[in-house]
Amino acid sequence: MPDPALPSALPTRRRTGGSLLLHLLAWVLGALVLVWGSFVVVGFRTGLHEADELTDGHLASVAAVLLNQRGEAEFLHGGPSGQAPPEFRSHDYQQSLSVLVWNAAGRLLTQTGLAQVPDFSPEEGFSSLTLEGEPWRAFARWDAEHQRRVMVLVRESERDDLAWDIAGQVAEPGLWLLPVVALALGLALRRGLRPLYALSEEVHALDPRRPEPLSLDEREQELRAVVEAINAQSLRSRAALLREQELANELAHELRTPLASLALHAGNLRGELGPAEREQALNRIEQEALRTGHLLKELLALARASRTELAEARQDLDLAALAGQVLADYAQAALDSGHELALSGSERFMLSGHPALLELALRNLVENALSHSPPGSLVEVQLDAAAQWLQVCDRHGAVPAPAQARRLPTLGLGLGHRVIAKVAAVHGASFGHATPPAGFQTCYRVSFGTVEPAAAGD
Repeated sequence: MPDPALPSALPTRRRTGGSLLLHLLAWVLGALVLVWGSFVVVGFRTGLHEADELTDGHLASVAAVLLNQRGEAEFLHGGPSGQAPPEFRSHDYQQSLSVLVWNAAGRLLTQTGLAQVPDFSPEEGFSSLTLEGEPWRAFARWDAEHQRRVMVLVRESERDDLAWDIAGQVAEPGLWLLPVVALALGLALRRGLRPLYALSEEVHALDPRRPEPLSLDEREQELRAVVEAINAQSLRSRAALLREQELANELAHELRTPLASLALHAGNLRGELGPAEREQALNRIEQEALRTGHLLKELLALARASRTELAEARQDLDLAALAGQVLADYAQAALDSGHELALSGSERFMLSGHPALLELALRNLVENALSHSPPGSLVEVQLDAAAQWLQVCDRHGAVPAPAQARRLPTLGLGLGHRVIAKVAAVHGASFGHATPPAGFQTCYRVSFGTVEPAAAGD
């Protein structure tokens, strides 16, 4: 059998959205930068604080060493304030310290360094001084006999330089390590998303004509739900294609007979026919034209059912009101054919479904009942909202048949029931024969509940 018609070219993959890898990487790096930045700020402030503590400890240590010195030894390079000592700095963290020593009477005994001599004060401990407009950090302490007072000073600028240098050394690794971490995270995320890339390739390789289910073996747990959904959709697509293929073959076969008959009888009209034979040929052409038109109508109805199943969303509706509307549309046809139409059962039958499809199924049921029952029959639509079913039954000889009434032509295609069964399948319902109520001859039911009627015949 040939496959049903499909588009000549499948749509190619287009990158309309962003990359999932870049999306994940951006969020991970954003969170990392936020946390890392917090650590860098904390580390930087900690470096400043610890550098200040280190400098203060250095001042206290020098003062303690000098207080343990005996006598009133002078510094080799002592001299008047402002005379700079020779530079012996050989280390980045070496600082230029100034030392001042007073006796108990407040007389300056000796000094070294660039610091100006501050006013004498008996206080001990750390202090911040401003000497000739320049800030200094100082530490002063008396010896055990309270005979000598030593003060050690360092410029605030040197102290701050040391603090910033230490803080920068603490924060710097976090700055140059971030690009390395970003690269490593990118490679790790790309490797971690490899199953998703593989799944996308498998989905793209699926043949819409013969979709094979994707394997669930060794599939990651997070992707199992996606794979199951894809497999379910593939099965539905495959089933829809098979149904359309079968119906197309059946319709093509059914069309051959009326079209051949039309051609044959149209050719006979060109020959020499008697009035009775010509009338018979014209009637035959009319019947075959009606048969062909009805067949095409059913074909369009099936196509409409397929489109509606995929495109239209369900909505709440009253099946009883819909049935009443259908019966009103067939009132004139029933009057002409000598039939009577009736609606019985539940006054309201609320259902979630497609109104267009359900109306199509109801019309087929009513039309089939009118066509297959003789004039004078009662065609009744019965509803039971509690049991969730709708059925159309006919009772022969229920009403007097008018003399001019004629039975509606029966085309015998058997496609009306196929349309109804397909609409029922769309709504998760079933369709088939049902046991007729007392007094009725034939009954067909669409069951939306748990009761499963027999399968519909052709």
